[in-house]
Amino acid sequence: MFLIKVKTIKFENRTILIKIFSKILFFLLIISCSSNDYNTEFTNQNNDEEDQNEFAEIEYGLTEYGITYQGIDRDFSIYIPESYTHDSPSAMMFVFHGFGGSNNMIMYYSDFNSISERENFIVVYPQGSSFWGYPHWNVGGWTNSSSTDDIGFIDLLIELISEEYNLNQNRIYATGMSNGGFFSFLLACELNQKIAAIASVTGSMTNETYQNCNPSKEVPVLQIHGTDDPIVTYNGNSSIGSIGIESVLSYWKLNNYCAEPTITELNDSNPNDNFYVQRVLFDNGINGSTVDHYKVFGGEHVWFMQDDINSSELIWEFFSHYDLNGFIN
Repeated sequence: MFLIKVKTIKFENRTILIKIFSKILFFLLIISCSSNDYNTEFTNQNNDEEDQNEFAEIEYGLTEYGITYQGIDRDFSIYIPESYTHDSPSAMMFVFHGFGGSNNMIMYYSDFNSISERENFIVVYPQGSSFWGYPHWNVGGWTNSSSTDDIGFIDLLIELISEEYNLNQNRIYATGMSNGGFFSFLLACELNQKIAAIASVTGSMTNETYQNCNPSKEVPVLQIHGTDDPIVTYNGNSSIGSIGIESVLSYWKLNNYCAEPTITELNDSNPNDNFYVQRVLFDNGINGSTVDHYKVFGGEHVWFMQDDINSSELIWEFFSHYDLNGFIN
């Protein structure tokens, strides 16, 4: 099986700091459509004739793809750093956008492409399917009437990308903002035999994920969250069915058998802005696993890229210490 390329886009490395305020629709209308069609068909969205062996030569930079999965057209982009070769297994990171967002949007404001060039890992930006007209990840909560199998979609992408690139199967990671963070937690619950570690920015666990989660192993978790988040509120939000952050941390502390937390204050670059960061670290878990929380006092519903905290750098630094077998360095 092979991937069909849509187009390749080259980007100059740059840091783009964008403050994103996500709007989440609070609705519980029921949709009943579902599909049992597990056939997978790849299509070229531009209807161009493409070389069926386009990965025989490495496509560096960003390449966009289209796929039909369970009757739904799904898009995703893959970023390959210039340092990649087929000779050496590469780590891979999935990056998931928020509700109503796009894979291009989170690619720009997270700036993981430039980090991948420096650290030599592959980045995959999947696009959520439409749910009442808004791109989403099916995580329960406010999306509980969705029938989209996003877990199956990501599992399939791992399989297909592995056929075309030399992936280190022990070093596949997942991160995302808001709805993408919720989905990263769901992957930790349901695909932990393939996902080595996860990170969430402004996300949480829905009631459904929290109640049904039963990981078969420890999963290192990084949680970055603002105390003034008005959407995925720190203490939980019944309107969208989200669990409070303290409960999320406690769940993964127990799952990983971590020690009681060590709390430290990060350097505050501007003591007068009522914005500072506290690190809450639960360490010494199974196989060196941790639950690492950056509590952003005064932080809202954004991907934090300030002097006090750089979410993207923290996420890769966290992931770089783990594979499926635990702590590696």
